[in-house]
Amino acid sequence: MKKLIRKYGHVWMLSYAFIYIPWFTRLQENINKPYHVMHTALDDMIPFEEIFIVPYLMWFLYVAATLAFFFFRNRDDYYRLCTFLFTGMTISLLVCSLFPNGTDFRPAIDPDKNIFCYLVSRLWSIDPCINVFPSIHVYNSVGVHIAVCHSEELKKHPMIVRASGILMVLICLATMFLKQHSVIDVVGALLMASVIYPIAYAPEAEKKKKYETSF
Repeated sequence: MKKLIRKYGHVWMLSYAFIYIPWFTRLQENINKPYHVMHTALDDMIPFEEIFIVPYLMWFLYVAATLAFFFFRNRDDYYRLCTFLFTGMTISLLVCSLFPNGTDFRPAIDPDKNIFCYLVSRLWSIDPCINVFPSIHVYNSVGVHIAVCHSEELKKHPMIVRASGILMVLICLATMFLKQHSVIDVVGALLMASVIYPIAYAPEAEKKKKYETSF
């Protein structure tokens, strides 16, 4: 037991789920309350494309698989990724709590048209168009790709890094093409990522700098 604790004691970081899930669930119950509409003219120029449900749903596996990989392979990378993700997710929940927001441009779709429309209709039935700014889908996708790019082990497999980058871009686009998020939500997530990035990865940069100057 002691060996397991020493080896996998960093699992405690995942207890954040006990904070995030109840908080997010509570916010999702505010569907009938007033909220600020996130909508720009650019949103109206972006067509609805149900095929993007594929990368949108792949987000769940993308985040979970990357967390699992670093959990078992590199504790430092795991801690940095968790710090990045959980900091941004908390800020997003705070923003939505203090500044209720949502979208108003989901189109009418026929769930019987094809499997993609069916999946979108199922998604919309359980995920109301509120608590969208900044987009956690976008923020976490960026965070995961940053972690992949920083991994010394994964750098040895450029195809994986490229695939991660492509999936990240597709997920970000999916949030807009599925009318889940406004362009504002995406930009907000990218700005938040740019602020949190140096905080989460500054210790790593400092460590590398000291290592290089020691030679």
